[in-house]
Formats: sequence, structure tokens, C-alpha cells
Amino acid sequence: MSSQLLSTQASSPGSGGLPDTAWVRFLRAHAALTRELSSRLEALHELTLSDFDVLVQLYYAEGRRMRRIDLARSVLLTASGITRLLDGLERSGLVARERCASDARVTYAVLTESGMRKIEDARESHLADIEELFGSRFSPEERDQLADLLARLPLAHTSEACSQ
Repeated sequence: MSSQLLSTQASSPGSGGLPDTAWVRFLRAHAALTRELSSRLEALHELTLSDFDVLVQLYYAEGRRMRRIDLARSVLLTASGITRLLDGLERSGLVARERCASDARVTYAVLTESGMRKIEDARESHLADIEELFGSRFSPEERDQLADLLARLPLAHTSEACSQ
């Protein structure tokens, strides 16, 4: 069995080594939903889901700027991963780089006016896509219950601004 297959087929106690259906369904649903959401964002707004996440984090940040290292943590990317992503957003004019006046080691990512317009344009269709692909499948009570269950998982409260 490949290590990739093992990672998606965790066993639950007493299951006799059979895959944990909830875990497998969670992983597959997450992969399918993120693929589809990213595809729609790219088609309509020329943004990946990761681009969108970074722009949302900056949009809701104080002064619409964040230290690059804090931004990396909030979107769960490595320092090199956030650098690559921000480089592309900078080339597109959506984000600018700003040095800290008091500490030359610190660099900020700052949302530009163009970036603000982009996220405001993309947000409405993205929220509609989330409702279509996810929200419409559950009653309000079920969504509340699912949110409560998922809140038990580690890092479940990281990057809450994504859903706004």
C-alpha cells in the first residue's frame, strides 16, 4: 500500500483495519471542494484559492498589511511558499512589499487599491460558489453542528477571516 493511500485510509479503533469512512470522506470532500472553488476563482477572477486566501487575510488585517511571516502562518504556508505566492501577486499589482522603518529584517505585504478591487469583485461570486457547493447541502442546524465538530480539530480556528 502506498503512503498516500495509507494517509487517506486511517483506521478507527475497532474497525478491524478498515478505512475510517468519516476521515476518508472528509479528505475527499475537502480535495474536491477546494479544486472546484479554485477552478471557479481562476476562471472568473484569475486567482487561485491560495491567492484569494492571502488577499482576504490582507483585506481584513489592520492597515490592510501584514508581516510576511505572519501571513504565511495564517494561510498555512512555508516562508518560501508565501514568498512565491506574494511574488506573483506583486507582479500582478495586487500586493506591494513594504519595509519596516524600525526593523530592516521585517517586510510587510500590503494590499494595493487594485488588490482591494480584485478581492471585492471576487468575494461575491466566491461566497455564492461556497453556498452552492457546500452550504446548500446542509440545513443551518447541520452547518452549526458541523462547525462545532470541526472546532475540536487542531488549527480549526486559524485564519477565520477566510470565511468572511
